[in-house]
Amino acid sequence: MEIKKRKTFIAIGMLMIAVLVLLDQFTKHLAVLYLKNQPNIIWIKGVMELEYLENRGAAFGILQNQQWLFILLFFVFVTAVIFFYCRMPMDRKYLPVQIISLFLIAGGLGNLIDRIRLGYVIDFFYFSLIHFPIFNVADIYVTVSMVILFVLLIFYYKEEDFDLLFSFTAKKEKK
Repeated sequence: MEIKKRKTFIAIGMLMIAVLVLLDQFTKHLAVLYLKNQPNIIWIKGVMELEYLENRGAAFGILQNQQWLFILLFFVFVTAVIFFYCRMPMDRKYLPVQIISLFLIAGGLGNLIDRIRLGYVIDFFYFSLIHFPIFNVADIYVTVSMVILFVLLIFYYKEEDFDLLFSFTAKKEKK
């Protein structure tokens, strides 16, 4: 029964990733249709704008035109996340980390699709209040997930909660 439960768990995770990636790609498609070669759309005056940008770098535009590096880092990152996701106990306590894992994979995959298909990532949210770099839905997935994970690791989980993930001996389910 446990194997069937785990397979269902993984299938639901894959479906969630697919939905999140489709949402990201759909918003990027809308950005191309309505923002490319158009003036910015002011969403909240002095706070938030929609502005089309083709980002050939990473966060804050660093490492311009290093697509091979981003693709390599994506596969290393996603392999690690999938490894821990699959080793995580099927316990309600780990549900927040499991959901965060799915958002991290979806965010990385959404931007990877752009990099492979276009050679750049489509960004379109501009937080003009603080002149924050332009970002997209996939970036939101990754950034918000990492902040929530950080808070959970500090205030909710204890070190021993993750001992099983790093143990390479016989896998046991926590009860």
